[in-house]
Amino acid sequence: MPFTTREIESPDPVTRVAAADAALREPGQDDIGEKMVLNMGPSHPATHGVLRLVLELDGEIITKATPDIGFLHRGDEKIAENMQYNQFVPYTDRLDYLAPLSNNVAYALAVEKLMGWDIPPRGKAIRTICCETSRISSHLLGLGAMALDLGAMSVFLYTFTEREKLYNLFELLTGARFTTSYTRVGGQIRDLPESFIPQLKRFLDDFGPSLD
Repeated sequence: MPFTTREIESPDPVTRVAAADAALREPGQDDIGEKMVLNMGPSHPATHGVLRLVLELDGEIITKATPDIGFLHRGDEKIAENMQYNQFVPYTDRLDYLAPLSNNVAYALAVEKLMGWDIPPRGKAIRTICCETSRISSHLLGLGAMALDLGAMSVFLYTFTEREKLYNLFELLTGARFTTSYTRVGGQIRDLPESFIPQLKRFLDDFGPSLD
């Protein structure tokens, strides 16, 4: 069993601590072996969404990964308990600021499912457009950042150019580029602007060749 404070403060602490540690080890497990324990994180270049993983490695193979969610958990569930449903929508933007529209929709869908509500087809179509464009934007950043890590600077610039076009569309639709807060329980805060669909089609026409 684990050693106690009394064991540590005893006249012969080294022997007692070593014995307690040995009792925790599996049979046949020695001090010098193939296993290595490493901390991955919580460092992150942008300090957003940091995550710590305690990894156990057998050579180059990860045999165990223990996540530490303390760097990500902010008690949003408890905050939501003291709010009306739509008041919590701005908090969902921050769950993943790279895809805030998707988070807005996911939260609204959860509340609507609990209430047994079904929104009109146009509302569903608008939400689908929001989620798909948000997904493209998020993937562009992931692809560009990965390419930059590999030394492909040009790919990073291409992806961010296309991502900037999407942010212009988000700003036209919601009035904001990052923290959109566009979806509401039961629908959206407003309908699509008249120029949104033509601009979206123009983006998609240009995006195909850029992607290739």
